[in-house]
Amino acid sequence: MPERTASMTAHQKAVEQIRDSYAAIPEDSAPRLAKATTNLFRFRTPAKTATLSARDLDQVIHVDPVTMTAEVQGMTTYENLVDATLPHGLMPYVVPQLKTITLGGAVTGLGIESTSFKDGLPHESVEELEILTGDGRILVARADNEYADLFHAFPNSYGTLGYALRIRIKLARVKPYVKLTHIRFSDADKCMLAMQEICESREHDGEQVDFVDGTFFGPDELYITVGSFSDRAPYTSDYTGMRIYYQSIRSRVRDWLTVRDYLWRWDTDWFWCSRAFGVQQPLVRSLLPRRYMRSDVYRKLVGLDQRYGVTARIDRWRNNPVHESVIQDVEVPIERGAEFLEVFHDKVGMTPVWMCPLKATDQWALYPLEPGRLYVNFGFWGMVPLPRGQYDGYYNRLIERAVHSLDGHKSLYSTSFYEREEFWRLYNGDAYWPVKRAYDPGGRLLDLYDKCVRGR
Repeated sequence: MPERTASMTAHQKAVEQIRDSYAAIPEDSAPRLAKATTNLFRFRTPAKTATLSARDLDQVIHVDPVTMTAEVQGMTTYENLVDATLPHGLMPYVVPQLKTITLGGAVTGLGIESTSFKDGLPHESVEELEILTGDGRILVARADNEYADLFHAFPNSYGTLGYALRIRIKLARVKPYVKLTHIRFSDADKCMLAMQEICESREHDGEQVDFVDGTFFGPDELYITVGSFSDRAPYTSDYTGMRIYYQSIRSRVRDWLTVRDYLWRWDTDWFWCSRAFGVQQPLVRSLLPRRYMRSDVYRKLVGLDQRYGVTARIDRWRNNPVHESVIQDVEVPIERGAEFLEVFHDKVGMTPVWMCPLKATDQWALYPLEPGRLYVNFGFWGMVPLPRGQYDGYYNRLIERAVHSLDGHKSLYSTSFYEREEFWRLYNGDAYWPVKRAYDPGGRLLDLYDKCVRGR
């Protein structure tokens, strides 16, 4: 396979470059990976750092339709990987919902999508990881080799144990189209019970279900969306232009999409968050080129606003209340899902809320979900006005307490407010520190608490 050989040769050159760059960083400077895009919402404070370029680590090395695997570089986006696999009738088992999420980011962080009810999280279909560790070594970690401890601790380590340079991932077969059915509920308890039944049976109305997620618009308006692969479609909808996917959930019982458009159905409007930029206004939408209606464009706008404080200045000028950014994904056992929605709606009141069921297929050290237990990921992203006398962090702390009182966990891609002792108890410090000392004994990389809570 000459193409694979050439790609691996280029990959090895990129590995040598990043290894040499890492070795050249002064000991008193914390390395920071330079990426073209990011989906993190932890806006870190400026610090003395040295950046590592990942510009040559963003390619698909090889797709093997016989073994149904792909080898990719760590900074490869899921958009590029999907474009490489779909011509073979294949896709990753779990494709996170935004185009510019990278394979390395989904593995060292966490990702989820509507296949997670049966296929778990993205890292659970990874067979092999090539990692630049904190002590400067290049190691190949698998579940069955001498670096199995690093392999199992890597998910949810957020670059504090090392950087993924190459990933071998298993692929699943697909069909050209996805048939969607939106099922409305007026009661959260009944919605959670129905979602559990669908996920456990993997069927709805006698038909196999390949995808499951849901949307909460209010206590009396919830939807479960089930998707099934199909070889044919009577029509296909297009939500990359004037029409908006999440709005269609409320107006249509059935819909059809190409498999590619289904995988990226949320990206055009960043779920529903594009409304903050006026992009859902018909006039604005008609004038805006489609290439700008993407999650990475919206994320850059948020980053600029965070940097220059435009929204905060406008709010002060208009004498508006101070707002808190509430951008989180949390996992709650499905039997406690209705309780969480009640607390969230009563105390926070943000809508819509994404609901995505998942079931971990194995035990992973730093994100201790119970294997085989069905959880629901609740995703909510926006700004909420603070009550008089309260300070930034009020809502996020409230959510943290609610989640853990319901035996859940929350992702660390956004802001967190845990005390150090509580954090290490929740995120398994007993498993983290032996691996940290083995692969980053000098502490060149930040530890998980400093990076994800203290925002360094």
